[in-house]
Formats: sequence, structure tokens, C-alpha cells
Amino acid sequence: MFCFTKVAGIIFDLDDTLVHANLDFKQMKQEIGCDEAMDILTYIEQIESCDEQENARQTVLRHELEDAHTSELITGALDFILNAQQLGIPLAIVTRNCREASEIKIRNNNIPINLLITREDARPKPHPEGLLKIAEGWQLPCQKVAYIGDYIYDIEAAHNANMQAWLYKGSSKNKQYADNLSFVPKY
Repeated sequence: MFCFTKVAGIIFDLDDTLVHANLDFKQMKQEIGCDEAMDILTYIEQIESCDEQENARQTVLRHELEDAHTSELITGALDFILNAQQLGIPLAIVTRNCREASEIKIRNNNIPINLLITREDARPKPHPEGLLKIAEGWQLPCQKVAYIGDYIYDIEAAHNANMQAWLYKGSSKNKQYADNLSFVPKY
């Protein structure tokens, strides 16, 4: 069913990998004045006015918290997690979300993964800092760890950490990333 022989540890993205997310990035970007083509977190860090930067952060936080309360577990994700846990594979989550919204999603969807790194804990993906912290904590070589996500930042983060890049296959939007992957599981 699932191919767990390729790894010694698995790190998940959260949104659209474990839970369905409904964040409207276009709307968020419009509200804070971010160009549609620019990464929203990078844009916020570059805002020079402390007040404007804080307002932008609060806007993103508001959207994330609203989304957190409506998120739903992706069908099959729990079975995938439980199968990995039965095999003794350590699991973690690395997300660009804030901690508060991430914890709500994990709690409300009964996701049995305790190790969580958010943008408050490490530089956001595609920077590999969060992934590397986890591999170091697990004392596993990066090549034996898979990072599974749904977006190009997830693939780039895995490559930047020298980890296996796994792409959740539940969405047709991901086909353009297929050449950059180690494995494509479908729950």
C-alpha cells in the first residue's frame, strides 16, 4: 500500500498535505499590498515601517486563524500516518504557517504528530532550517528523511536539505513538479 522502505523518517507539510486549507493568498496579498507574484512572507519582512509590517502580519494571522478552524483532514492521511508509526518511523510537521493556526489544525483534526516546526521556529521554506533541525534531532542522515508536501517550496526545501522530495499526489495542480521528485505517494 505505502512505500516506507525508502525512508527512516518522514516530515510533512501541513496545508494541502495533511489538511485541506482554504487560504486565499490572492486576497491576503491584496490586503497588504503585496505583488501577486511575490512570496508573501518575504514581502512582509521587507516592509520598512514597523507599523505597516505589524499590520501585514496581523492580516496574515487573521486569515490563518480563520482557515485553521475550517480545515479538514485529507482522506487517507491518518491511515498513512498510522502505518508509518506502526513501523516505528518518526514523524514531524514543518509548515510556513504560524504556530497558533498549526496547533488548531492539528488538534481539531486529531493528527497524532507531536513534533511541529512553524515559521516562528525556523526560517520559512524553501529554507531548509526546519527540516535540518528535525533530522539532527532524530540523528538521521538527511538522505534517509523524506519531506512530503504539495508545493514547489516543499520540493525546494527538501532539495536544500538534501532530503527526499515527496509530493502528495492528491491534487492535479502538482503535476508540473513531477520531474523534481523522489517519490509520489497517494493516500
